[in-house]
This record gives sequence, C-alpha cells and structure tokens, in this order.
Amino acid sequence: MLNYIWIAFFLIALVVALIKTLLGDVEVFSQMVNATFGSAETAFNISIGLTGILCLWMGLMKVGEKGGAIQGLSRLVGPFLSRLFPDVPAHHPARGSMVMNIAANMLGLDNAATPAGLKAMNELQELNPQKDTASNAQIMFLVLNTSGLTLIPITVMTYRKTFGAANPADVFLPILIATFVASIVGLITVGVYQRINLFDKVILGYLGAMTAIIAGMIAYFMSLSPTDLQWQSALFSNVILYGIICLFILMALFRKVNVYEAFIEGAKGGFEIAIKIIPYLVAILVAIAVFRESGAMGYISDGLSWFFGLFLPNTDFVEGIPTALMKPLSGSGARGMMLSTMETHGVDSFAGRLAATLQGATDTTFYIIAVYFGAVGITKTRYAIKAGLLADLGGIVAAILVSYLFFATQDTPPIPQRPGVEIVKEFVLAQQNNVSSTELLTAECPLFDQAYDTIYKGAQPEASILQINKTTELLTISELEGKVYAKIQTDQIIFTYCFTVIDNRISSIQLLGNFTPKAISDEYFHEDK
Repeated sequence: MLNYIWIAFFLIALVVALIKTLLGDVEVFSQMVNATFGSAETAFNISIGLTGILCLWMGLMKVGEKGGAIQGLSRLVGPFLSRLFPDVPAHHPARGSMVMNIAANMLGLDNAATPAGLKAMNELQELNPQKDTASNAQIMFLVLNTSGLTLIPITVMTYRKTFGAANPADVFLPILIATFVASIVGLITVGVYQRINLFDKVILGYLGAMTAIIAGMIAYFMSLSPTDLQWQSALFSNVILYGIICLFILMALFRKVNVYEAFIEGAKGGFEIAIKIIPYLVAILVAIAVFRESGAMGYISDGLSWFFGLFLPNTDFVEGIPTALMKPLSGSGARGMMLSTMETHGVDSFAGRLAATLQGATDTTFYIIAVYFGAVGITKTRYAIKAGLLADLGGIVAAILVSYLFFATQDTPPIPQRPGVEIVKEFVLAQQNNVSSTELLTAECPLFDQAYDTIYKGAQPEASILQINKTTELLTISELEGKVYAKIQTDQIIFTYCFTVIDNRISSIQLLGNFTPKAISDEYFHEDK
C-alpha cells in the first residue's frame, strides 16, 4: 500500500506540474526540485535531531526495565493489553514499552513518546515471524499511535497564545473529544480486521474507566480560568514526566542495579535506530513535498470546497480542510497550514479555531509509519495505512462537528489593520493635547533613548520623556517594513523617533537622536547672545 501511495505522490505531482507549466507557470518544476533537496535535508536533520532524544529515553527505558518499573506498569494494564495484543506474551517487555509510549502521547510529550514507541516496535519485531511484514500486534500499536490520543494539547494552545487569542485554551475540550473519537475509531477498525471481541467485559471496563478519567479531566480543567488551565496543564505533564524518571531511578536503586551502566547500555541503541530510519524518512518526506509544491494539495482543497458547496448550505469548515489533509502527511506542513489559516482569518475566527482543533485531533500517520516500520525494516504494511487513515477521518469529522458545536456562534472577525503612520500621528496628536493615549500602546511599551542607552517603561510614556507638547510640529513621517520613522520639532530641537506598530498598537519607541537646525544654532551661538 505504501509503495502505491509513494508512486502516486510523484506521478500526480508530475501531471499537475505539466498542466501548470502549459498554463504559464514556468517556476513549478524548479520549486518541486528545490523541495526535494529541502525535504531530504529536513529528513536527515530530523533523524539526527532524534539521536540525542532517542539515546536519553532508550537509556531511561533500560533503567526502568532493569528496575522493574516498566513490568509493573505492564501488569497494571495487563488484562486490557492481553485482549488487544493476544499475540504478545503476558510478561514480554514490549507491553511496558507500549504503556510508556501511549502514556507519553496522552500527555502530549512527543520527545518521550517516540523513543518508547520505537523500543516497543523493536520488541514486537522479535515476536514477528515474517520480518518484512507487519504483524497484528504491530498494526494495532501503530494505529493507536496515529490516532494520537492527547489529553493536554500544549503545543496548539501555545501557538494560539502567540497569535493573540482571547482564550488560547478554548480548543482544549474540542481537541480532547476529537482525538478520543479518532482513537476509538482506530481501535474498532483494527479490532474488526483482527476479529477481536470488542464487547469483552475487560475491554469495555478499561475503556469505561478511561472515559471516566477523561470526563473528570474535562470537568476539572474547564472549571479553571484560561491562564490557570494553560500553566496547570503544562505543569501536570512535566511533573508526571519527571516523576516517571525519578521512579525508574529509585526502583533501580532499590534492586541494586548499576543505574549508570544500565542507562549507557540502553542509550547505545538510540543512535542505531536514528541512523536506520533516515532512508525511510527521506523517501516519505520528499514525496509529500513534491506533492505539495506541485499544487496538487491546493487543487484537492479547492475541489472539496466546490463539492461540499453543492449540497451543504454552510461550507465554513472547508477553510480547515488543508490542515486536515496535510496532517496525515506532514506534521510541520499541517502546522504551517494551521498558522496560515490563523493569520488569514484570525486566530479567534471559526476557521482559526477549527484548524487548531484539526491539528490536535490526530497524529501524522505517514510519518509514524515511516519511522516506526522503518526502524524495524518492515516494507509490507498490510492494512495499517487504511486503518490509520480511517482513524484520521474519524478524528477529522469529530473535529468539524465539535467545532460547529463550540465555535459556530463565537466567530470573531479579525480586527482591520490600520496603517502604522495613522497610529503614530494619532499618538503624537494626543500627546500634544495632553490626552490619554493608553489604548494606542501595548501594556509595557518601552522607550529606548539610544543617546544615553536608557530604557523607560510604562503603560504610557510621559510626554516630558517624548519631548512632545503643544508647540510640537511633526515634520516628516514614513513607514518601512513595520517601522514608522518620525521627525518631531519641539523647542527649537528636532527629535527622530522609530515606532514599532503591531496589531494597531505601538509596542516600542526608540529615540534615535536629536539635533539643532543650523539656522537656529547659528542664531543661538551668535557672539552677541
């Protein structure tokens, strides 16, 4: 399946690029070729970047394994895993690694999740009789990863805060619902393929308990203010992560394990895995980049917009489709689509919130397949891609529905951006007339006097500091690359200022210098005066 998809990316991109060239776009093939080099370099950098993280967590996993912590976690959810992974023996180390991976994913701790997942995949490969073909256990584990169950979407909330969202955490609940639906769809899909009895009382019991825990988290976090939700969720994740590290070390000490040597033993495997996945990452990322740069992704998005418009009265959700389509292919690409949507439509618009929800709803299916299966040399993926994409579809549909439920009536259009020159003129006029201009400044707008290397801070810089009064004359004003430069003459001295204007407010002011015009200077320094 992956073979056909990989070939399709290149051939579809070729056809689209030829059509665009005939229509006059002579740069498209150049962009595609450049994309191949850039994405190949990106794939290599990702692999090398993973090396340190893999060494760290593979070492810690070995400490946990020798200390008995991982076996303890495995026993805790042993009955549930026995039903989902009947081919994995009860006390096999793969169970503990899978538990660690799933737990890290749920907390949004990608750096910890990937090494644990790769370790689990390697351990499952030991049980696999056909080394080039994915086993049932490997497919179930991979699909649970691609569905991306995340309890705390810290990254998405951080991006929303960066873009100035009124409530960066308002997507928390929609993402949690959407990602939970994606995980359930993935679990059911693989269960049907593998003929697992999903109505088994143990499976239902564990799923019921998990649902209750998620419902409790929703109730608690939604009772917090947006600010408290953000810092508490981040603190919660990192305390648990560091607590796990300390637990591993303490249990290893209790069992009189040489912790340092155990860590080094495990860390050695991290480098080997990082090197092994390079060709697989290069292959998939190059194909995705070519497909995207050819314009094929854009045509698909436009086609879907036209199609849904034929029979749906409201097609606002189509603005989020590029993020949804890109997510299974490329995590960075989907992130770029989300940020582009936020910038175009506004972070608090329906489209902006929907894109954020879609970004957090699922994980990057093809990336995970390339990394996890590539790490153990699997080339025949069987139905893994179908099941993973179906889980993605479940998450996408759920994200759209809950976004309409939560945000359809809260759409906030982006604030029209005024020219920076207008903002500065209004500010100077207010200072001349001794009128408050706080609304034109950010909360801590600093004034930097370059002549004296002095910084003044305050909600509203004093008119005396700016040297502006009723006799002030604005001589010249111009704008260049987001900076507004103004010359202001006050009391026979000309001051030159540089104003930085962001989102209709002055965020900083620089006093570049001052001088006395020659005519005034000659008069002032005349020998008779």
